Amino acid sequence: MSPRWVRCAVVSAALALSVSAAAPADVGAAPQSPVVATDTGPVRGVSMGAMHVFRGIPYATPPVGDLRWRPPQPPAPWSGVHDATAFGAHCPQLATPYGIPSTSEDCLFLNVFAPAKTNDGQPHLLPVMFWIHGGGLVVGESDGYDPSNLVAHDVVVVTINYRLGELGFLAHPALAAESPSGAAGNYGLMDQQAALGWVQRNIRAFGGDPGNVTIFGESAGGLSVHSQLASPLAAGLFHKAIVESGAYSLAQSPLAAAEATGTAFAASVGCADPATAATCLRALSVETILSHQTAGTMTPNLDGALLPRTVRSAFSSGQFNRVPVIEGSNHDEWRLFVAQTEATTGTPLTAAGYFAAIAATLQVPLPTATFIGTAIYPLAAYPSPSVALAAVATDVVFSCNARLSARFLSQYVPTYQYEFNDPDAPMLFIPPVSFPTGAYHGSELQYIFTLSQTPVPNPGLTAPQAQLSAVMVGYWTQFARSGDPNSAGAPAWPLYGTSDQFQSLRPPTPTTGTGFAADHKCAFWGVN
Repeated sequence: MSPRWVRCAVVSAALALSVSAAAPADVGAAPQSPVVATDTGPVRGVSMGAMHVFRGIPYATPPVGDLRWRPPQPPAPWSGVHDATAFGAHCPQLATPYGIPSTSEDCLFLNVFAPAKTNDGQPHLLPVMFWIHGGGLVVGESDGYDPSNLVAHDVVVVTINYRLGELGFLAHPALAAESPSGAAGNYGLMDQQAALGWVQRNIRAFGGDPGNVTIFGESAGGLSVHSQLASPLAAGLFHKAIVESGAYSLAQSPLAAAEATGTAFAASVGCADPATAATCLRALSVETILSHQTAGTMTPNLDGALLPRTVRSAFSSGQFNRVPVIEGSNHDEWRLFVAQTEATTGTPLTAAGYFAAIAATLQVPLPTATFIGTAIYPLAAYPSPSVALAAVATDVVFSCNARLSARFLSQYVPTYQYEFNDPDAPMLFIPPVSFPTGAYHGSELQYIFTLSQTPVPNPGLTAPQAQLSAVMVGYWTQFARSGDPNSAGAPAWPLYGTSDQFQSLRPPTPTTGTGFAADHKCAFWGVN
């Protein structure tokens, strides 16, 4: 069963995540400050024991004034040594549990985390892992992720900011008229490509191998990874890809539809005149733009240049940047959003409201929702209406699309599928609610990164969870090194293929399974 409303639900998936974590304390820092040369001037970072950290390096000219809603431009060279000891401002956004508010458009910065020994005559260059944060393409920032665990496995990690919301993804006919290709929107994806270009030119000086770059991201960051896989303009900028919960939007809107949305936004802020719209929009304050920004998430559009075809079409036809891929999702993705609703309203979902909640979540008629909630996801099969609703949306929005992506990709490139499945993952974003949140959306982040500052106090990982974390970090870094997550001593992770095998990431030790499609009722959702 694959009706149009299912595809709509995928495109309008829930808010993707970012985290807000403080930088690790400079405990035990060496007295010297490392200085590295880049193509725009030297940068001075901080030494933190076994790791050198360079924060707030500009990778593009600030996209302000006439550069708002234009492709990123190279940064101007500087004289002297640039202070790279503190994070740069992150891109404009409102306050949410998933990001810190900002009004600074001067936000196109990246951060480099490298083993200290790369500056001590390291004989070979190290793999590079390039992190793209989540946040629905509307919130999030680079400085929320401490990759010390990854760096300890001898990789160089780069984290970036990129333009968000209307400032990053607004499409409008007046903006398209300025573009040689007639494209508009997708400026945040252009920023990601500019940062990848910076890596190609500069990462060798930090001990990283520009010929071995792995892009990875979660939720909207995972959608960004999918988009870069599908973008011909990203060819050669990376060599492997890891997608965490990013398959929720496989079908992007045409440019004309995005321009219609952008035209409505322009009218809402007083820039309705087509002749002056571009000038009028660029004169707006950041605060005005944020206050009129569309609620929820944003998605890229098919601009004909950066994205000439949908992610689904690119993957199914083989017209994508063919590199090894890890494609994954979490077992209970949508429980985060059900929990967020309960925390906001103060009222748990009731049995009487179950069918209406399905209809509202999937944007389907009530009779269709009633069928789904009676024949496919009956309440008797779940401990609570909240868990049942979360199962419905998890399956249609995330899980079955991750499986579909893995199926398409595996026809052309080495592909490994995982499901993060810790039923007791610590909840870091929403206060306690009436049901267990399980392996919720974004819960795997704390097993890869150190998240030291979140809306809900982080209790830390138990011993079995820490054991799983160590295996996952090993999988991620070994994949970045070789294109294969397997290494001696770790549970074997087979390629995804006709046997439908996936790796279940559950404490304390991952196991290989084959029941993913049945568990998530993918045949019903049209993914056989």
